[in-house]
Amino acid sequence: MNERTPKVLISPLSQAFTADGITVDVQIYRIEGVEGWTLELVDGENVSITWTDPFPSDQEAWDEFASGVQMLGLKALLEIDDNDDEGTTVH
Repeated sequence: MNERTPKVLISPLSQAFTADGITVDVQIYRIEGVEGWTLELVDGENVSITWTDPFPSDQEAWDEFASGVQMLGLKALLEIDDNDDEGTTVH
């Protein structure tokens, strides 16, 4: 049996982002054939924060990130955990 590994599609909006003296890797991606884009932030210590709900488009994922940075600041956004209402999970 030949099982094919699903292809991960990386959004061109994925990039390093710096604010508040902190740099994160903003990763926006989806699995080929699956609807919805995932938003994930990885900090300098390789701590990953992933939004649990997928976004209809990569642009909407980016807009959610940018809005969070504008409203809370990057440092506060990174401190949100899965007990908050922001829909993130720290793993």
